[in-house]
Amino acid sequence: MTAITHHTPDALLAAYAAGNLARPYALLVAAHISMCLECRAALDAHHVAGGVVLDATDAAEISTDLKAATLAMLDTPYEAKPVQARSGIYPGAIMAALKGKPPRWKPLGMGVRQCILSDSAEGSARLLYIPAGRAVPDHSHNGLELTLVLQGSFSDSTGRFGVGDLEVADQSLEHTPTADPGVPCICIAATDAPLRFNARIPRILQPFFRI
Repeated sequence: MTAITHHTPDALLAAYAAGNLARPYALLVAAHISMCLECRAALDAHHVAGGVVLDATDAAEISTDLKAATLAMLDTPYEAKPVQARSGIYPGAIMAALKGKPPRWKPLGMGVRQCILSDSAEGSARLLYIPAGRAVPDHSHNGLELTLVLQGSFSDSTGRFGVGDLEVADQSLEHTPTADPGVPCICIAATDAPLRFNARIPRILQPFFRI
């Protein structure tokens, strides 16, 4: 794997460490951290900083009922769930979302396919399969879109993104991600709002593809 040059922004790592990141983004960040030593180290630093803050925080009074319920939970035997292992190009976090099964690809046209991993009020996360040389239709964004490359690479107006690279696209970016020559590009994309496609046909089909 080539060196990772596009990393998870520090603000997203801090939110992930605090457990405040929406699930679609948390899934993608978890996958990126498993692939990137630099971001894994940065996440550890956030956990240490969070521990220091907790140690320095004054204790708060809680009700007797809440205290009893919390202690009862601590006494309840914990059954650890097995951690999903990486499979091929898919990190463990993505394999957990796939429930250990291969992706179920749905065609989007021109050889592009998707597999929706989650779709809720928080946003959506999906795998995208883009044949070499093919492009995702030109679009901008109504919110934040994160894209992590798992296989191959793609390029747009901001640069080239290879395996392990994470692109952050917000409302200021309009782009046409295009898979580079070679193997098909497979990536995971997370959004909190529908994309804004510029061409008429993608806009018509957008509700059916839930993208």
